[in-house]
Amino acid sequence: MSDSLFSVEGQVVLVSGGTRGIGRALAEGFCERGATVVVTGREPAVAETAAGEIAAKTKGRCFGLGCDVAQKSQIDKCVAEIVAQQGRIDTLVNVAGVNRRKPAADVTEDDWDFIIDTNLRGAFFMSQAVGKQMVAQKGGSQIQICSLNNYGPLPWVLPYAASKAAVGHMTRVLAMEWGSHGVRVNAIAPGYILTDLSKKLWSNPMMQEWNTANTPLRRLGQPDDMNGAAIFLASKASSFMTGQIVFVDGGFSAGIMWPIDKAT
Repeated sequence: MSDSLFSVEGQVVLVSGGTRGIGRALAEGFCERGATVVVTGREPAVAETAAGEIAAKTKGRCFGLGCDVAQKSQIDKCVAEIVAQQGRIDTLVNVAGVNRRKPAADVTEDDWDFIIDTNLRGAFFMSQAVGKQMVAQKGGSQIQICSLNNYGPLPWVLPYAASKAAVGHMTRVLAMEWGSHGVRVNAIAPGYILTDLSKKLWSNPMMQEWNTANTPLRRLGQPDDMNGAAIFLASKASSFMTGQIVFVDGGFSAGIMWPIDKAT
């Protein structure tokens, strides 16, 4: 039996960075449940191809737009185009993000700007542009993408960790500023997720063993493991919830695992 409490049918959903990985899985999840989805990517042709594939797979409505979130002018144009075509934006899923792994001492100015411009600056200006529309329409839900780095930072990814820490606080501040207008702002913090980009890392037996030892559910996440939390945060089911970071991480952030079992 379906329950309208968790329905996103008929919503207009913007998935920023929705052409691959977690963003693509979330776009498919919303599309499968009757939402009209717009996915963005840096290259218009890539976004349009991904949207066509998502629509064909889900038999839903999905459109693609080019938008480099490091360029505010492109964000403003993208949001204006969606509003002109669809009349509103009900949910923003702010996924677009990048990373470069290296020691802090080796981080260059280009590394810093590349990561911060997309992960923080881009996330903020996308939230701001969509937020203005949501305030005007007196309602909406924004879902930021945080990270396990919001639980505890990892070495060798300092700019990325800093960007996600900032997005966590951004989530809370926007929730406070826009709550009175009916706009909710929450975040999902994925655990370790197996995507095309991370396959090489997780093919390492040492990394597999480490993850299994530290994740209570004893597996890597899949991109579509994020769908339940995202649908919940976009639906009426979470109508009294804002300013929160939901960890979808197989229990990794539940505590610190150590090599002593109950039988010892």
